[in-house]
Amino acid sequence: MAEIKASDVKELRERTGAGMLDCKNVLTEAGGDMEKAVELLKKKGLAAAAKKAGRTASEGAVASYIHMGGKIGVLIEVNCETDFVAKTEEFQTFCRDLAMHIAAMSPMCVREEEIDPVYIAKQKEIFIAQLKEDPKNSKKPANVLEEIVKGKVAKHLTEVVLLEQAHVKADVYGKDKKIKDILAEKVAKIGENIVIRRFSRFQLGEGLEKKVSNLAEEVAAQVAASQKN
Repeated sequence: MAEIKASDVKELRERTGAGMLDCKNVLTEAGGDMEKAVELLKKKGLAAAAKKAGRTASEGAVASYIHMGGKIGVLIEVNCETDFVAKTEEFQTFCRDLAMHIAAMSPMCVREEEIDPVYIAKQKEIFIAQLKEDPKNSKKPANVLEEIVKGKVAKHLTEVVLLEQAHVKADVYGKDKKIKDILAEKVAKIGENIVIRRFSRFQLGEGLEKKVSNLAEEVAAQVAASQKN
């Protein structure tokens, strides 16, 4: 049996945030292999998160983030099981980081099942039209084109669904790590079910028609009006 050094346990804890005992146990199970131990912790964490998924999460916090001097704002509700966890710095930071991510990446919804089927159908139409315009696809059979479209739609969903997006704070949560995986790790570490319930993203002027004015024309019109008077 490989000797488990205290320095290795410390390193694994710093890399994963897991408890000291858990780190020691998986290092022993992995025969001292650090990378294998990290993978084992991930698997155990996902399993633990799945077990907690059905538990009621009625506490939590509403976090906010304002960007670009007030031009973009986000409100997000994240639920947990107890008020004690909701008030911890780790939970509050996680919520604020989610709000920051939403401000930057502008997801449409939290989870895939929340997307309007009409929107998905429209995306399929767009991708089909794009494929038809590409000469490389003109001789491909319909079933092949259908699979290509499915792949494009699936990829698009990873870009607009919050849980499928990679967190913008890669330096904190890991490069290309998806929100859903970070959430599972938080559940395993904190020991409570955590649910990203909903969010609202506001962008100044979004949906409004901006009037494009010509100062010279406005001045000329004002002069003409004054001369008539």
